[in-house]
Amino acid sequence: MAARLLPPVPRELPALTELRLEVRAFLAEQVRDGVFVPHVDTWLTRWDRDFTRELARRGWLGMVIPEEYGGRGRTYLERFVVTEELLVAGAPVAAHWIAERQIGPSLLTYGTEEQKRTFLPAISRGELVFGIGMSEPDSGSDLASVRTRAERVDGGWRLTGTKVWTSGAHEADAFFALARTEPLDPVRRHDGLSQFIVDLRGPDVHIRPIVSMNGDHHFNEVHLDGVLVPDDRVLGRLGAGWVQVTSELAFERSGPERVLSTFPLLASAAQAMEDGRLPLDEGLGRLVARVAGLHQMSFAVSHALEAHEPADTAAAVVKVLGTTTEGDIADYVDGLTATGWVEDEELFTLLHAAILQRPGFTLRGGTNEILRGVIARGLGMR
Repeated sequence: MAARLLPPVPRELPALTELRLEVRAFLAEQVRDGVFVPHVDTWLTRWDRDFTRELARRGWLGMVIPEEYGGRGRTYLERFVVTEELLVAGAPVAAHWIAERQIGPSLLTYGTEEQKRTFLPAISRGELVFGIGMSEPDSGSDLASVRTRAERVDGGWRLTGTKVWTSGAHEADAFFALARTEPLDPVRRHDGLSQFIVDLRGPDVHIRPIVSMNGDHHFNEVHLDGVLVPDDRVLGRLGAGWVQVTSELAFERSGPERVLSTFPLLASAAQAMEDGRLPLDEGLGRLVARVAGLHQMSFAVSHALEAHEPADTAAAVVKVLGTTTEGDIADYVDGLTATGWVEDEELFTLLHAAILQRPGFTLRGGTNEILRGVIARGLGMR
C-alpha cells in the first residue's frame, strides 16, 4: 500500500499559543532595543552567539532534549512554535540552528550514553556549534556517491576526503561526517556508509571559505587529511550511515526554515502596501495562503516526529513546496518594485539579500529533482 502523503494536522493548543506570544513579545523587544535587525535566510547567514546563549537562558534551546541530558524536556510542537517565531522575526539564529535542529535528535537516537552526556548539555546551553558533513564535490544530492573514506587504525579511524557546502564550518566546533567504511558496492551503493563525530578544530582539518556572489561567507569546503577519529566518536552502528542520515534529513527538510527564509521580505512588502509605499496587489494574498498551508504541513510533520512516526516522504513534500514558495516570494516582490515604489531602504535590503540567496533555496538539503524521486518512492510510484 502506498504511504500516506502527509500526516494529520493537529490543532495548536492554547499552551502553544501562549508560548508563541511570549516569544513574539521578546523578539519585538530585541528589535526595538537594536539587538538585531530583521533579515532573510538568517538560519544560514546570521550568527550571534550572545543571542543564542540568551535563547538558551530562556529555555528556548535544547527544547526536545530530556532534562537528564541538560535539555528542557519539552515537545517538538513547542520547539516548532519557537523556531517559527524566530524565523518570522528574521532573528540571527545560525549559531545554534544545525545543532538544535538535527544533531541533538540524532544523538538522542543513535548516540552512546557518553556522547549524549558530552554533547547534549553544551548544545542546550548554546555553547557548542555543529555543522553537517554530507555533500561532496561532484556528488550533489547523491549521497550514495560519497567518496570520503574511513580506514581502520589502532583505536579508531582515519578519515580522508572533502566535504563541500558545509554551512558554518568556519564557526563550528564539530560536525557529523558521512564516510565509507567499506568499498563501494555498485549494486548496493547505500551500504558501507558510517557517521563520525569530527572535531573541526583538530589537526588535519582544513577549512576553506566559499564566498557567495554578494561577498557573504557561510559556505565552506572542509578537507579531511587523514583525520584521526577515535572509536568513541563513531555515531551509531558501523555501516548504518545511510539509514541514520535518512532519518536525520527528516528533521532537516521539514522545518519552518524551508518555508520562512524570505518571510520577513513578504511581511515588509505587505507593510509597504498598507502604508502606500507599494501598489496593492492580489498576488500578496496568494502567497500568504501558500505560507499558511505550508505552516500547517510543517506543523504536522513536527507532530509526526514527536510521535516517532515515519515522516521522510512528508518532509520531502514540505521541502519541495516550501523552498519553491520562498523563491517565489523574492520574485514577486522584485516584480512589484519594478512597477514603481517609494524608496524604502529596509525593503530594498531584504529584497537584495533574498534575490542573491534565491538560487540556493531549492538546492540545499537536497535538490527538488532528487526530492521528487524520494516522494515518488515513498508513495510506491517507483
